[in-house]
Amino acid sequence: MIEMKVAGIALDAATRSPIVLLKDNSERRALPIYIGQDQARAIIGAIENQKPPRPLTHDLMANFLDEWDMVLEKVVVHALQDNTFYALLMIRQGDTKKEIDARPSDAIALALRTDSPIWVMEEVIADASIPVDRDADEAERQAFHDFVSNLRPEDFIQRGGSAGAESQ
Repeated sequence: MIEMKVAGIALDAATRSPIVLLKDNSERRALPIYIGQDQARAIIGAIENQKPPRPLTHDLMANFLDEWDMVLEKVVVHALQDNTFYALLMIRQGDTKKEIDARPSDAIALALRTDSPIWVMEEVIADASIPVDRDADEAERQAFHDFVSNLRPEDFIQRGGSAGAESQ
């Protein structure tokens, strides 16, 4: 799993649909997740620390967790099937832990309100992320190519250890 942060909300240029954009800590990969207008407003409200006069749904959920001494330990975006992302809320109350199915947009809105980390499975990132820093990616590829190009057979010989054991 890779921890990610909310980079912001964007609009798809063609459809005008909102997208929540998650970025990894190195800011090398971004994961765009299409969401609804209401969830976009909820996420923006949390990012901007807006306090509505009355609790909205995600505020109510955060209040509920707090009042019942429950902790949202983390959100995990764990699957992508048929262009639909799936998330889990990892909740703890004392020694009891529960995993609750959630839409990623709702899970993210709640995580922002409770200062909980957002994690994404590597398979999901491999399938759906977009590169952010192509220059860094190319430099990494070139460094690996240079490393492999300079390998010699003797680099694979085990050094030290018990050489006498091989001759027995």
